[in-house]
Amino acid sequence: MIIDFHTHCFPDALAPRAMQQLTKTISSMHISPSTDGTAAGLLHSMDAAHINKSVVCHIATNAHQMHKVNDFAISQKNALHGRLIPLGSLHPHAEALEEELARLMQAGIPGLKLHPDYMGFDFDDPVYDRILSLCEENGLFLITHAGFDPLSPEHMHCTPVMVRRVMERHPSLKLVVAHLGGMNCEEDTLSLLCGRDVYLDTSLLTHRPQKSGLLHRILSSHAPERLLFATDTPWTDAKAEVEALERAPLSQDIKDMIFHKNAEALLAACDPLKEV
Repeated sequence: MIIDFHTHCFPDALAPRAMQQLTKTISSMHISPSTDGTAAGLLHSMDAAHINKSVVCHIATNAHQMHKVNDFAISQKNALHGRLIPLGSLHPHAEALEEELARLMQAGIPGLKLHPDYMGFDFDDPVYDRILSLCEENGLFLITHAGFDPLSPEHMHCTPVMVRRVMERHPSLKLVVAHLGGMNCEEDTLSLLCGRDVYLDTSLLTHRPQKSGLLHRILSSHAPERLLFATDTPWTDAKAEVEALERAPLSQDIKDMIFHKNAEALLAACDPLKEV
């Protein structure tokens, strides 16, 4: 059983344009997308890697598009035999955040995704506090991109230092920090996040082969129940990401936790439709 906790796809009509723009943005990283950006492409990638389910991250990069982004997330909720688990997104400048979150929860959406680089605010900016508090109050989890992003190569909008500040202001937030605490932030992750009450996803292991020893130290130093397997498909090859985690110097019991057990527990705890 494998659950991928960090993937992306777009509506079929939008996917070609979105992939063209995003591929241009990441060209400096020499990354070639592994899918065409559609849900069907994601499922094909999952099948090739023997991944059972994928959490799909959607991002409202501005207030105007938030409702449509969440419309697409809701449309995925019960489609494709439940293999895709969509997340919603709230933008801090949008109106009626409480009503929009209620709409997501009524559809069974268990969490939100923020991408500070695309939203234009550092992760510890108080502009996000209402969204983070809403997640706390309603028992939903939140995923954030962390570390380097080619959209803003000169400035990281989410670092382990910022994550610690957010954790201090929102101590009950179920927070998932992508890329094992942040691309190019590995040393700070070890000193500031490992052992803390925060989830780290493993996405993009294969894009940091020169740091494999450091990444393995993070995997070994963090609480095993707070690690989540993830790929960031289509920006990596899902099968290669699975193989990279399989090669990590961890026991099979811990690998099973990372591959699916921790995800199952977090998704169950954050299910807004569960009976109290």
